[in-house]
Amino acid sequence: MMKSIAITLSCYYYCCIQILSLATLSAAFVPQSTIIHTHHHSSTTFTHQFSTRQRQQQQKSTTKLHSLKPAALPLMDSGKALARSGELLIDLTSHLDLYGGGLSAAGANIRNCGDCLAQAGASCRMKTATELVIDELREGSDCLREGGDKLVRAKEESMVDGDIVFMEKIDKMIPPMKQASLWLEEVGASILRNESLDVIANHLISTGEALLLLSMTVEVLDEESENGKLSAQRMVYASEQMILAGRELKGEKKEKPKGKSWIKG
Repeated sequence: MMKSIAITLSCYYYCCIQILSLATLSAAFVPQSTIIHTHHHSSTTFTHQFSTRQRQQQQKSTTKLHSLKPAALPLMDSGKALARSGELLIDLTSHLDLYGGGLSAAGANIRNCGDCLAQAGASCRMKTATELVIDELREGSDCLREGGDKLVRAKEESMVDGDIVFMEKIDKMIPPMKQASLWLEEVGASILRNESLDVIANHLISTGEALLLLSMTVEVLDEESENGKLSAQRMVYASEQMILAGRELKGEKKEKPKGKSWIKG
C-alpha cells in the first residue's frame, strides 16, 4: 500500500511540474508577442502622423506661394517702370547741373527699388521663393527710405544755393517717398506674418497710391525738361501696375469693354 501511495505522489508531482513549466513558457511567450505587435503598431502610427504633418506643411507653403502668383506680372511691370523712372530722374539732374548731389542719389535709390520690385514679382511665380520675395520687398523699402534721406540732403543743398523755389519742390517729394517706403515694408511684413491676401493687397494698393503722389512732385521739378516728364510718366505707370497687382491679388474681376469697343481696327 505504501508503494502505491508513493507512485501516486510521484505522478502528482510530475503533473504539477509539467503544468508549471507550461504556464511559465506561455507567460514568457505571450507578452513578447504583444510587445512586438504594439511596437510595430506604434511605429507605423508615428510614421503616418509624421508623413501627414510633413505633407500639410509642404501644402501650406506651396499654397502661400501659389496665392501670390496673380500679382507677379503687374509687380514685375511696376518694378521695371520704376527703375526706368529713377534713371530718367538721374538724367534730369545732369540737365539741371545737379548730378552727384542728393537728388541724383535719390534717383539711384528709386532705380534700385524698381529692380527689387521686378525681382520680387518674378519670384512670386516660383513655389519655393517666399523668403526671396520678402527680402526683395524689404530691400526695395530700404531703398525708398534711403532715397527720402537723400532728398533731405538735396533740400539742404538747394538752401545753400539759395534756390528756395527748387527747395520747396524737393520738400514736397519727401512725404510720398517715405509713405511708399512704409507701405512697401508692410507688404513684406504681411507676407511674413501669413496675413490674408486682402491685407497684402491693400498694402500694395497703398504703395501704388504713394508712388502716384510722388510722380506728381517729380513732374514739376522742371516742366521744360523732357526727362522730367518721362520720369513722372514712368512712375505713374509703376503706380498703376502696383495698384493692379493688389487688385489681382484680391481676385477682382476686370471690367469688360462695353459696346463695340472690343472691335479692333
